[in-house]
Amino acid sequence: MRATDPRSITIRDVAREAGVSPAAVSKVLNNAYGVSDAMRERVTAATRKLGYRPKPAARAMRGRSYTIGVLLADVASPFAPMIVDGIQREIDDTGLQVLLGPGGASPERQQRSIEAMVDRQMDGLILIAPNVPTTWLETLAEEVPVVVIARHGRGRNYDSVVDDDVAGAELVVKHLSELGHEHITHIAHPIGKLRRPSVLSHTAREDGYCRAMTDRGLVPHVVTTSYTEEGGYTAAMAALRSERPPTAIFAGADVAAFGVLRAAAELGLDVPGDVSVVGYDNVAISGLPQISLTTVDQSGELTGSMSARLLRERLDGRDKPVTFSVSTQLVERRSTAVVRPADPSGGV
Repeated sequence: MRATDPRSITIRDVAREAGVSPAAVSKVLNNAYGVSDAMRERVTAATRKLGYRPKPAARAMRGRSYTIGVLLADVASPFAPMIVDGIQREIDDTGLQVLLGPGGASPERQQRSIEAMVDRQMDGLILIAPNVPTTWLETLAEEVPVVVIARHGRGRNYDSVVDDDVAGAELVVKHLSELGHEHITHIAHPIGKLRRPSVLSHTAREDGYCRAMTDRGLVPHVVTTSYTEEGGYTAAMAALRSERPPTAIFAGADVAAFGVLRAAAELGLDVPGDVSVVGYDNVAISGLPQISLTTVDQSGELTGSMSARLLRERLDGRDKPVTFSVSTQLVERRSTAVVRPADPSGGV
């Protein structure tokens, strides 16, 4: 049953009546660009039918807000601040301000956070590793300028900044195989509800690892947990306690690699003497002498600055989708070494 008191009617009520998203209603009410005549007619008809009128404060906000919303799907990720720093550096002295929004792991929660940003009249959005449905993302990008980070698969309506994750994973396998490692375990993150080719970076890394292993005649071994320290620890304990423990572990994120290092220490294993460990992201702590983690650098700051630059181009009127790929580089440190000869007793 819909509300009958105009004062209690919200944008969400209008969206349900018109059969569109709240973001679409906001765009129509703000006379924003990129709204089709059909969409405007549907929303206008719904507002008249329900008697909806924007509050005075909302009407006063029409026009540019000079703010951009940044969705953080994982606020605990040590890589995210590097991206945000790059975004901030790019927009310095432009008059734009960055507002951060935690998205959480579930697509539903991310959608609510994104819609809240749109409802607050943000000029554009940068979404870091969103796992919302592709169709929903395409619709959103028809209503507000969007740049997506760490999601593969070219969008029709939004721009993308992605790391060359397949190449990055291949660099790791090449490095380890050249050190003599053949039994290399990869710690992956769940794909969720997404499907190729529109997947997040961790799935592309897993694909790159599997392809590189197969190309070298090696058997892939993937343990799927999560890109967290606990996820890396759990996966490493399972792998290192197995009948045939790996001589090397490639964690798809540095934070998971830290969990691998903890597991190795608890089991009394030497890194890299007993097991080599490689991460991905090259976060600052990876370079500390006490850790000295071999990892893949995908330049978080460049990722952030390019996403902000593409969004500014969108705000200036560009409507053709652009995809920017960040090159990867292996950073060799002390957590990897030549594989030891097999122990006749069956140990690592």
